[in-house]
This record gives sequence, structure tokens and C-alpha cells, in this order.
Amino acid sequence: MDGSAEVKCSGKCPATAQFRYVDNSGGILNPYLQLATQYGWANYMFQTNQGPSFPAHQFIFGGTSAPSAADDAAGIFASANMSGGATAGCTASVGTTVALIDPSGQNRAIYPCFEHSTMADLLFGDLTWRYYAPSAGSIWTAPNAIQHICQSTGPGGTCAGSDWAANVDLKPADVLSDIAACKLPSLSWVIPTGANSDHANSNDGGGPSWVAAIVNAIGSSATCDNGQGYWQNTAIVITWDDWGGWYDHESPTILGQPQGDYQYGFRVPMLFVSAYTPAGYINNQRHDFGSILRFMEHNFGIRQGALNFADARATNDLSGFYDLTRQPRSYQAIPAPKSAAFFLHDKRKATDPDDDQDDK
Repeated sequence: MDGSAEVKCSGKCPATAQFRYVDNSGGILNPYLQLATQYGWANYMFQTNQGPSFPAHQFIFGGTSAPSAADDAAGIFASANMSGGATAGCTASVGTTVALIDPSGQNRAIYPCFEHSTMADLLFGDLTWRYYAPSAGSIWTAPNAIQHICQSTGPGGTCAGSDWAANVDLKPADVLSDIAACKLPSLSWVIPTGANSDHANSNDGGGPSWVAAIVNAIGSSATCDNGQGYWQNTAIVITWDDWGGWYDHESPTILGQPQGDYQYGFRVPMLFVSAYTPAGYINNQRHDFGSILRFMEHNFGIRQGALNFADARATNDLSGFYDLTRQPRSYQAIPAPKSAAFFLHDKRKATDPDDDQDDK
């Protein structure tokens, strides 16, 4: 926040101060700071959409929050969280809707069940994927809104599709078990529980430790992949789905019409962690969620922009964050207050990081 941490109040601070910051006097943010200084930091990473968690996760998973490919081409996007129901996606209750943004200015809302290709659909051969999330109906659980993956039994029902059953894991800590058991999929999306997120009002400060536990598990892996371990062939991209509502002086890139009515949004942090990323690397290119999808496509030999959504509109594929001609760096563990064992044995009921509704 460009020095806002040095802003001091004379007397009592206002309840709605324009500038705030996270007090790190207790070191709660140290795992994030160590990851940023040991690996790569994106100085200009923007969320692709100008909206909250539900559409953001659709972009992160499938490159668009449009209900269909034709809607994406026309610049029509889901732009909000749910209204009229507590759950999202193709199993949302009757009466649940999501607002659309439309270049024509129409004020419309539809049931939040979409049909278009996603990044998971582009994987081929032996490539596998998994989406770890705390609940089936969360606005953060992107596959629940894709009909061919969910194959809903109906409003208020369940996802019954074979892709859903095989690839959506509703216990986020299972990613730690899968790493230890050498069962980490080729491509994983990992969503924290509310307590282990950084979302206001739902976290207990466990977010930095949760991220460090996953990075440490991959970094210390030594027996998987024929004894090579995961560290030398795994990239970890850490980002946040939206900016949290705070001021930022850096204006986003605005795309041309029709997508420009909704893209891009505000800056969010992004860290790139790999054995081939120099320590303290800062990248000043402009990135968005589409850049992450382009990286996935490039990494797995898929034509870049194959979805023809945000992946096609992005201007880079994160290749500046690593150099595969370098000798792989040895891994140094990231110290954190809570270890992987804490998360694996945490008996608290998992809550969603964000269950906000857009009630009208």
C-alpha cells in the first residue's frame, strides 16, 4: 500500500479509515514475506473480473464467468455472488440467481448453472486434475457451476457427474495427504477453509501457515516421481481471488469492447514458487488470471489460448518467472506457526472462506 503502514492516527482512528494495513508485529505474515523474497513476486497482477468471488473463481478455473462461449464473445458475464440462495452452481436452490453484466445495459439475472469448456477439459492423455475445496455448493467451488462436470440432480440436489466424483475433493487438507502419498495430480486448484483463508471475518490467521504447509510438502518431497520428488518439476502459483475492497492507485488495463465492460479488475498479490525461479525476483509485466491459464497450457503442451476466453486475451504466460536452463535450486523450508500436521488433524468443521450473498 505504498507506505500506508506508516500512517499514524492523531487520537482515535476513524472506524472507516481509507487506508489500513495488516499489523505484522506478531510475524503472522512472515511465511508470505519469505515466499516473496525467496521466489517470484508479480508487481502488476490484476484479477481479470471487476467483481467478487463467484465470478473470480469461474475465471480462475475456466477463463470466463460467462454462461456460455457465445456469451463470453458478446461480453456477457456473471458479475456477482448469489442472490436468493445460500449455495452456488448447478445445485443451487430454486430461486437462486446471479446477476449478469451486459454491454447493452440490460439488468438480468439467471440461475447460476453454465455450460462451456474449462481448463480441466483441455487436459489429455495421462494428465490429471483435482479441485480441493471445503464444500460442494460454495461460491469458491468453481466446478459446481459447470453443468457437464457437475451433472446436477436438480436444484437443491447434488453433483452426480463422473468428473465431479473423480476430481473434486471436499477436504482441502487432502492435498497434503496426496503429496505425501505421491498422488498429487498433474494440475490442482487448492481452496482453503474459511479459518485458513485470508478472508475478513472468517479467518483465524492460519492462511500464511496453510500456504507454507503446502509449499513445504512439495519442496521436501523426495520419493515421488521415481525418486526425483515433486520439487524439481512443480510450479506453485499463489494468488487471491479479489482485492478485498481497498484502494489501489494503480489503474487496471481495460480491455476493448465488448469484454472491457468487465475486465480487468483491481490488483491482487501473486507469488510464483519453483526450483527455477531466482530469489527475490520481481516481475513488472501485467498479469491476470488468464496469464495463469496460459501458463498451464504452455506447461502441458496445450495450444495457448485454446479456451478462447481470458487465456486468449492474456498477454503473457508467466514464463518470465522461471528459467528451465538454470540448475534447480535446493529447497529451504518456510517457517510457519502451524505445520502440515495441524491441518491434517484439524477436527474443526470446515467453513467456506466467503459465503456472501448479493441480496436485493
